[in-house]
Amino acid sequence: MNLEVVVVTLIKAAIIILGLLTGFAYMTLFERKVQARMQQRPGPNRVGPFGLLQPLADGLKLFFKSSAEPAGRDHLLYLAAPMLSVMAALATFAIIPVSGPGYITILGHNIGWYVMNANIGILWYFAVTSIGVYGIFLAGWSSNSKYSLLGALRSSAQMISYEMALGLSLVPVFILAGSFRLVDIVNAQNKWWFVIPLLPAFILYMIAGIAETNRAPFDLPEAETELVAGYHTEYSGMRFALFFMAEYINMITVSSIATVVFLGGWWGPFGVLPGPWWFLIKVVVLLYVYVWLRASLPRMRYDRLMQLGWKSLLPLSLLMMMATGVVVVAAQR
Repeated sequence: MNLEVVVVTLIKAAIIILGLLTGFAYMTLFERKVQARMQQRPGPNRVGPFGLLQPLADGLKLFFKSSAEPAGRDHLLYLAAPMLSVMAALATFAIIPVSGPGYITILGHNIGWYVMNANIGILWYFAVTSIGVYGIFLAGWSSNSKYSLLGALRSSAQMISYEMALGLSLVPVFILAGSFRLVDIVNAQNKWWFVIPLLPAFILYMIAGIAETNRAPFDLPEAETELVAGYHTEYSGMRFALFFMAEYINMITVSSIATVVFLGGWWGPFGVLPGPWWFLIKVVVLLYVYVWLRASLPRMRYDRLMQLGWKSLLPLSLLMMMATGVVVVAAQR
């Protein structure tokens, strides 16, 4: 492989990782501020102007906090679990295009804002996110705690159940775009966004995506009233922070995939703003929906959570996939 290509890829990967870590930090502030406004209170405003240094203060607190480890733990898996979760979360973003070519030049190469434009495209997303569940399950199993194990079992069952609906909800997009490459999917929306003809698929994807990231009202693996804290009950300090980081990065990834496959990616109306700005605005709006739901809806009961996944989302996703295929085939005749 050309050394120059390797260097460019590493630079892009470093930029993506730095951006995700910064986005994770300020996503925590964004969530606390939005929830505070919904509850008619100011939110964090003491550290830095308008509380902008609050994420730094939280990071320093967790970094210097002492880490207690449970007795009887599996030492290797206990340490590997949070690292596996955050590595899977970071690697998922490698195939997401923030913009098309023309916005950045590195070593004389006019490149797009993505690490790789793989022909497997969205399949990379499914493959890498499925690895993340191993980090959660290993954390619960290796902690030698019944609460942690119950949270890990809940999370595994939930992610497996909703991952099927998540994947099937994206099949109509592949049918319309005729490609798995995310750049090709975005370019296929340069005139109209896929959310217009595929609104039901978009809604199904967002519900399944929220459940995949264990966010309210689907946060059963972390039910404080039942499981103390769920699979990461026995973690503290920076090890806990890694799970926290993985969850918020996964939220950003789910919102970014929705932006790319349904909302036109970097395409915006009238060409008012550069492509990356349109991408960022759409992702922030979807993240606001995440926070809005957490502040508004109560936690679901676990049996109803599973019923929603298997009896509602999965059949509806199959129906949407078949309906899209029939319409496309009929239109070609």
